[in-house]
Amino acid sequence: MAASLWMCRLRPRGLKGPLKSIDNLCFKSQSTTAEGNPFYVLQEERLEQAERSVLINCPPKINEKKLLKHLSSHGEINTCFFYESFGTYAVVEFSKKESIASLQEGTIIPSIQHEATVPFKSRLVSLKLNNPGDLSSVPSSIQCLRQSAIPINELVQRLSGADTIDQQLYKLTETYQLTEDNVRLRFLVCSLLKDIAAAYFPECTVKLFGSSVNGFGKLGCDLDMFLDLDGISGRKSKKTAGPFTLEYQMKRVSSERAATQKILSVIGECIDQFGPGCVGVQKILNARCPLVRFAHQPSGFQCDLTANNRIAIKSSELLYLYGSLDARVRALVFTVRCWARAHAITSSIPGAWITNFSLTMMVIFFLQKRDPPIIPTLDQLKGLAGPTDKQLIEGHDCTFVSNINRINTTENTETLEQLLKEFFEFYGNFSFSKMSINIRKGKEQSKPDVSPLHIQNPFEQPLNVSKNVNQTQLERFVSLARDSAWILQQDGMSHPLGAGAQPWGLAALLLPSASQTGGKGKKRRKREPASERIKSLLESLKNNKPNSANGNGKRNFSTQSH
Repeated sequence: MAASLWMCRLRPRGLKGPLKSIDNLCFKSQSTTAEGNPFYVLQEERLEQAERSVLINCPPKINEKKLLKHLSSHGEINTCFFYESFGTYAVVEFSKKESIASLQEGTIIPSIQHEATVPFKSRLVSLKLNNPGDLSSVPSSIQCLRQSAIPINELVQRLSGADTIDQQLYKLTETYQLTEDNVRLRFLVCSLLKDIAAAYFPECTVKLFGSSVNGFGKLGCDLDMFLDLDGISGRKSKKTAGPFTLEYQMKRVSSERAATQKILSVIGECIDQFGPGCVGVQKILNARCPLVRFAHQPSGFQCDLTANNRIAIKSSELLYLYGSLDARVRALVFTVRCWARAHAITSSIPGAWITNFSLTMMVIFFLQKRDPPIIPTLDQLKGLAGPTDKQLIEGHDCTFVSNINRINTTENTETLEQLLKEFFEFYGNFSFSKMSINIRKGKEQSKPDVSPLHIQNPFEQPLNVSKNVNQTQLERFVSLARDSAWILQQDGMSHPLGAGAQPWGLAALLLPSASQTGGKGKKRRKREPASERIKSLLESLKNNKPNSANGNGKRNFSTQSH
């Protein structure tokens, strides 16, 4: 019955201006939803693009026209862009894969005195000038594209120039989201890694999951990949007709996990010994999900490689679907993540902090709880699934609809400003001590354990995705949520006060908290409902605003836990 509530396409609501992100990157292939799963169709398109691409380390001074003229001798070029990471690099995509073979035929192995080279040929090459003097007087014509997020202080300045809080959230999303070129680079690195693994497993694929493909990736985020061996032929083949059947002789190990560890150990060693530009390789094989971690210097990405991590890509597909349903989903997720990072609620270092994935689950749960709901629950998505959507992975039900056209339009018309305020108030008063968060049901449930924060894994339901979070970090989150809800209710916070005004709205929420700006040697004081920094900001706004009125009908925010 609940599933019947969601039967058509869901339209973006609250969008007051154009947002480039809605029609680019992960969303450009949604026209294919009638024919196939848009998430996997897009993955295949991106990987095919990457197979026709090459990564070139260029000299500091290079003329783009001359470079492209030289490369075009190998075939027609579709796209080319430049960026900087331990040097200047060009990503060049040819129209046909045969052009890559032609280029590699004309590429030589370097001769280095007093050293030896490992003759592993890849699509990462260096461009050398045969006659450097010929180009010494030619000015560089390339423009290197940014591959990392802008500093928070620059972001605050940009947001302060917006007209509404809704515009601020959309501007933040457009500023921090992965660009088209950054996505291409990520798939190219994935393709380069596949070339290494294919030396042992010719039919394997290496796929992206996580922030790189789920629609919530921020410039500079890590590159999560998994080695997929399920597509290797012969696994499900039937016995041939006749008196004989041939079987491959293969090594046998005690478990699937042991096989994964052995495979990743060998691939990790190959990456370390033979992978150009791959440094700092760590084989973390005893983790719950074994992985190989390394830095890819030519792209600047921190990379994690796992094997046969199929549930992780289903999670990525689910988030991609939620982000595709309504423009407000991505805008609110990007904003909450940015707010959390600005106040050190999240961290790039593993520990007791709340993770970005946990924050995303909290935003999705909050949007499911709106009246009317903005997005459906996972059980409702499961009820709309077709026969091809049914999937059981390692005993876990990972079924949900993939065709976005089967999902209904929400009647909720709340603005992002309203949603941001309500998000902070919702979690500022949430009963974390008793209840858990469950996006499958879309409602609170009694906590099954004593973890400070319990967010049920949407597919591996017995697991708590926030098990790492301790009480201190949860209390910091709740305190900052209450502060932020209070700040957004103050006069002067919902609109700018002219040119040169103090940061307002979302921009004010991203200013560093007093606990972070104090000296390391100073003893921290107990945090008040709003820091002295915020009080000073509000006083400044009050003084700059003529005829400020009280009694504007806004309800008071309670800081009492329910």
